[in-house]
Amino acid sequence: MEFADKHGDCKSQVIAWYNIASKATWHNLSEVRQTFPQADVVGGKTVFNIKGNAYRLVVHILYERQRIYIKHLLTHSEYDKDNWKN
Repeated sequence: MEFADKHGDCKSQVIAWYNIASKATWHNLSEVRQTFPQADVVGGKTVFNIKGNAYRLVVHILYERQRIYIKHLLTHSEYDKDNWKN
């Protein structure tokens, strides 16, 4: 996954997330949290903690279409700068 190549130390965790998410049929955040309890909605995007909260995976989930668009993979400090919200 090329978006994880930049952060090689979390690539296996991102691939594991992708393998689960790509097979999921989530209809709302509550269902997402059954699989990923720490998932949260921020600025209209769903944010997942990756590698023990060292990284944040920011995605846009279109529940009605069963589509997930990966927007950002950020370190915790990059995420905290809030630039990804623009």
